[in-house]
Amino acid sequence: MIMEADNMGAIHDVARRQESLLAPPEGKVLHWLARRMPKRIGPDHLTALGFAATAMAGFCYAACRWWAPALPLVNIFVAINWFGDSLDGTLARVRGTLRPRYGFYVDHMLDSLGALLLIGGLAVSGLMNERVAVSLLVAFLLLSIHSYLATCTDACFRLSFWKFGPTELRLLLMAGNSYAYAHPVTRVFGCQWPFFDVAGVIGATAMFLMLLALVARQTVRLYRAERI
Repeated sequence: MIMEADNMGAIHDVARRQESLLAPPEGKVLHWLARRMPKRIGPDHLTALGFAATAMAGFCYAACRWWAPALPLVNIFVAINWFGDSLDGTLARVRGTLRPRYGFYVDHMLDSLGALLLIGGLAVSGLMNERVAVSLLVAFLLLSIHSYLATCTDACFRLSFWKFGPTELRLLLMAGNSYAYAHPVTRVFGCQWPFFDVAGVIGATAMFLMLLALVARQTVRLYRAERI
């Protein structure tokens, strides 16, 4: 999706790789939806819808501090985010209206802002300790930076890591929200902890370990490819 420009002239496509567990059935569903989307709805509308849904999900998280039933509403907006954020690129490809540089920049800039709003909402909610939330956000943003830098060095944009992509993460988040609504506190090593603190620590640790492994592999691969 990203493009490479030489002196603002020739532009070369970069390959996209989506190898997540749900990618094959999800791709079929997205193409089915794209072919039936009304002409007046364009990719930019879907991108805006996806970002607005993320912002509303973050707002609902924050509202949990004063109104616990706001938590299940997060799942509704996460599902709407999937619809807008996953379908915008598919719709552009189906209609032959791709704008790769514009799409790549806007889509992933909004993803980063959306992560800030979503995790920021969790930090305000009282469901998750602020330090855990910051760790989770930093881990996500560092993984994003790795992904974009790897795209530039490999001419290949990977949408998933270790069979996990955005859709799998959304489903995991929705499952966690559902569990936390019924069981806000969980027991670990004989002590009681807020569920989202436990989930956040596990998530941040997993992302940091994944980042270390990916950075090490990428560094070694590039070093071997460009020996002096």
